[in-house]
Amino acid sequence: MDFEVDLPGNDIDDIEDLISADDVKPRERYENKKNVTVRAKRRQQIKPTVSEAADTEPQPQKKIHESVIPGTQKVYVKTWGCAHNNSDSEYMAGQLAAFGYKLSGKEEADLWLLNSCTVKNPSEDTFRNEIESGMRIGKHVVVAGCVPQGAPRSEYLRGLSVIGTTQIDRVVEVVEETLKGHSVRLLQNRKVNGKRVAGAPLALPKVRKNPLIEIISINSGCLNQCTYCKTKHARGDLASYAPAEIVARARQSFDEGCCEIWLTSEDTGAYGRDIGSSLPELLWQLVEVIPENCMLRVGMTNPPYILEHLEEVAKVLQHPRVYAFLHVPVQSGSDSVLADMKREYCRKDFEHVVEFLRARVPGLTIATDIICGFPTETEDDFEQTITLCEKYHFPSLFINQFFPRPNTPAAKMTRIPANLVKQRTKRLTELFYSYEPYAERVGQLYTVLVTEISHDKLHYVGHNKSYEQVLLPMRDNLLGTRVRVRITSVSKFSMLGELLDDEQEWTRCANSKPLQQSPKAQLTQRYVGLALLIVSLAYLLQLLLRYLYR
Repeated sequence: MDFEVDLPGNDIDDIEDLISADDVKPRERYENKKNVTVRAKRRQQIKPTVSEAADTEPQPQKKIHESVIPGTQKVYVKTWGCAHNNSDSEYMAGQLAAFGYKLSGKEEADLWLLNSCTVKNPSEDTFRNEIESGMRIGKHVVVAGCVPQGAPRSEYLRGLSVIGTTQIDRVVEVVEETLKGHSVRLLQNRKVNGKRVAGAPLALPKVRKNPLIEIISINSGCLNQCTYCKTKHARGDLASYAPAEIVARARQSFDEGCCEIWLTSEDTGAYGRDIGSSLPELLWQLVEVIPENCMLRVGMTNPPYILEHLEEVAKVLQHPRVYAFLHVPVQSGSDSVLADMKREYCRKDFEHVVEFLRARVPGLTIATDIICGFPTETEDDFEQTITLCEKYHFPSLFINQFFPRPNTPAAKMTRIPANLVKQRTKRLTELFYSYEPYAERVGQLYTVLVTEISHDKLHYVGHNKSYEQVLLPMRDNLLGTRVRVRITSVSKFSMLGELLDDEQEWTRCANSKPLQQSPKAQLTQRYVGLALLIVSLAYLLQLLLRYLYR
């Protein structure tokens, strides 16, 4: 694998930034000098390597469709990254399915729709490899997500159709044109009345990965400019959806059978600052429409924008239909490193968030993130991160090695030796595995909402009020119910529970029962029923007359 060396000048977006159409061309410079002859430099012939020679073998040709008839082509959708990306993919899959396309596995698909993540190098490398794999076997490929939006001139994206992060409602036309052999690139920001908006309308159809869980993007972009972050290049500055649109989407999701909602964005704590609203204002509106036995999970929030809302956020997290869970990334325990990252808070700010919420929200779970090996991180800086994690024993700790993302300020900083980064990562990981957050839970009783299947396909997964994971036996009709359980054993990441109630005692989300129809709908249904009755009687009368006069 080739690695690009970060040298001064490598951050130029395009050669057109250096040479303009008005500059004097070499031939013009020399044409009035008779003693100078312009000769083209003879290029040395380059012999392909073994791998390059293998690439010259005939490849399967993509089938070019002169016309596209919905329902005759199959599309494979692959997603990398966060809940926001997953929601975007569900929207795109929903529109394709509604238009008649069949969603399928990668082998039988005519077209691959690849939705990318730009946070880390490995995820982008996997994305690139998947593109090359699809092209190699003759698949049409459409790319979406943060990678092409943040770096649209990447060489490996040349000639591919691209769907920008705010253009996902146009996926059908992009897929149609791509199947016809055309290349379409939709990267412009979405604007309404000249003002940038968060993205496509929230009311679009969806094909959910999990039909019980709705992921709602409440805003796009953020207010920070972290020195290591590439996502900012793709998602841009903060743009929030109106509270009414989000609440309407929540209602729609529950009507469609969901029993759990996840709010997501690049920073939920910053929600509403661009439209005169706030996260607590939105949350209080949402809890009013959450049916009984359903739950709401608040997404990731950075410390700076949650500080002024702590009192209200604490009250919302105590609500019986809101998980007592919050993801607050700290990234480092050192003020010096936080300043170099431009995180806009200090360690004491983060500690205040944790301690304030833990004191007021019973059973609160706080998850956090750490970046090991940021370029300016010293041994003392890392020790401060260790002491922070020792102090709070976070039950969910996401440990990441620093990755220099292209065209970010941190990518130009002198990197720490890779072996040192690995040592620090290993030490923090060992600390994380040294404590058992659920060690004292055997015998505890909980009510859990069952919404998922475990990775090993051997258990159903439920979550208690603290959003702690409880594994349960795979009983028929258990998904989508709230049940009482007793903990029988624990592990580092979950608890194993036994059911305490018989099936007739399980409870379901209020909206999973037959919906109460409006008076207009009831009247329409009566007219339809009456019409069917009249038609049936007329048919029977006709049969009777035929029999009598036969």
